[in-house]
Amino acid sequence: MPLVYAGKYLRIDLTTETVSEHAIDDDDVRAFLIGSGYAAKLFYDEMQPARAWDDPASPLYVFNGLLSGTFAPTGCRSSWCARSPLTGIWGESNMGGHWGAELRFAGYDGVVITGRAEQPVYLWIDGTTGAVELRDANRLWGHNHYHVFDAIRAETDPRTQTACIGVAGERLVRYAGVMQGGIEHARTAGRTGMGAVMGSKNLKAIAVRGKERPAYHDAKGFRDAVKASNAIIKDGAMGLTMLGTAGGVPGTEKYGDLPLSNWRGGSWDKAGDISGQRIAETIFERHTFCFACPIGCGKTVTIDDGPYTGTRGHGPEYETLGGFGGLLLNSDLNSISHINMLCNDYGLDTISTSASIACAFEAAERGLLNDDERDGLDLRWANAETIVACVHKIARREGLGELMAQGVMRMVAHFGPAAADMALHVKGLELPYHDPRAFVSMGPNYATANRGACHMEAISYWEGYGVETPGLVFRPGADHWQARLDDSDSGRMAVHYQDFMSAFNPLGLCKFIIKGLAGPQVVVDLVNNALGWSWTASDVFETGERIFNLKRLINARYGITAAEDTLPERLATQPRPSGSAAGNLPDMPRLMAEYYAERGWDAATGNPSDERLAQLGLPPAVG
Repeated sequence: MPLVYAGKYLRIDLTTETVSEHAIDDDDVRAFLIGSGYAAKLFYDEMQPARAWDDPASPLYVFNGLLSGTFAPTGCRSSWCARSPLTGIWGESNMGGHWGAELRFAGYDGVVITGRAEQPVYLWIDGTTGAVELRDANRLWGHNHYHVFDAIRAETDPRTQTACIGVAGERLVRYAGVMQGGIEHARTAGRTGMGAVMGSKNLKAIAVRGKERPAYHDAKGFRDAVKASNAIIKDGAMGLTMLGTAGGVPGTEKYGDLPLSNWRGGSWDKAGDISGQRIAETIFERHTFCFACPIGCGKTVTIDDGPYTGTRGHGPEYETLGGFGGLLLNSDLNSISHINMLCNDYGLDTISTSASIACAFEAAERGLLNDDERDGLDLRWANAETIVACVHKIARREGLGELMAQGVMRMVAHFGPAAADMALHVKGLELPYHDPRAFVSMGPNYATANRGACHMEAISYWEGYGVETPGLVFRPGADHWQARLDDSDSGRMAVHYQDFMSAFNPLGLCKFIIKGLAGPQVVVDLVNNALGWSWTASDVFETGERIFNLKRLINARYGITAAEDTLPERLATQPRPSGSAAGNLPDMPRLMAEYYAERGWDAATGNPSDERLAQLGLPPAVG
């Protein structure tokens, strides 16, 4: 009988067209779990810092979480890791849906891809027969996600799960993502440009079909633990079930969290027009679920009137609404839903795409774009027609889209010193849409998160909204409305949440179960019953600390130091002018001193101490 995890992964060399199987050592699973933890372990062991992201020898690591493919709540997720085309450092993205579970059913925990195919190919992993083969994908090249998903199912199996790139990945847009799930329930490994990595290798898709199912150390105990956790999650995450993440838009505006006018605004009276509540009233069709999910936060939407009539697909999530809505002052919900469909089809990260468009809009407003560079576009805030046009141009790298496809860091460098305050990124990754001026603990998190500005490496802002997940809440019983604006202990708070999330991600579970109040003990009960471990809550945090520090060591070898652990000037020095977070700024020197002390990192270099690394079973820092 198979174990909970398969214990093996595939290595594919696209240049030589060779396939090999490799075992995963149980001791490594204990230390790093699987997912992005094990990917980071292989990455560190094999990395050559001088090797470019698009060098054929540069690997793409795709690994399931420890519980992916089990019936643990949301046991479906996979991590996609490589040197990022956007940032040049550790790149990581996480995908839900059904693909990860199907990979486990095919008998594998992961796939490592190296080389470059001479012609476009897709990888077919058929766990029903044991076949692993590279197939010609010339007829699929130039097509987008929805077409490819359906075409591969037509020629393989109606239940095949396919992760693929669209035109944006083919054309090496630096923040192109990897898509899966088809038109109704498209899910993405969105951030840091993993789609461009696939495009650079002429790899159009990875298609999987399987038949295995995991076995468990204590099947009854595991079923009981799942049943108990699902009851907690369904009750705690009812808002996500009803409205999805889009239901949070009014709340983010109330808390001063919603980005406005490229992070310059304070409050906005149109937030309700682009909310999950408005989606439910107007264009909602049905709820959708990832594998083993008790929540069902996905929403299929259909537009029946106006210029976007005929648009049907996965409804926009909060980050998409925050970016193509508040950030660009666009209150046209139908246009945002249409844009979301386009981004899913092209394979574009909606955060980096919207941030790059906002950068172009502000540059035009300030006279930093000349007439030729404007590409004939009317770059005014709230112009939905122009925003739609920009998405097409970015994916195809046409006209102004060629510049926007490079991301904000390179755009600002192009505009020159006058645009320095528009450098709204950390280490090259555009900011997600939660404001560290509204939730101070997000300041040190953004500054130190291993892939650059990332809200999911430390979900401490959820606590600011009043979510007190048992065993995880940092300030139990606090007045969270006020505490979220307070520098006191917020550096330590960032470390606390980063350590938990660094272990949680490689389990293959969705973060929304945490919002449903499934904390460390729930995780421990699931893992122990599934695998027969004797994990404790403190083991979860220590494992997360080990993984977080390992990724920091990777970045140190790419030259990252304390000098790069910063917030953009605008968010560190310019308070929001109105709203409930007006006038508040994170005291970054104080927060970072506290953060480094808590981590045991050298404040001058940003390197972890060799003593703590040794305690975690990690090698000493380089440099």
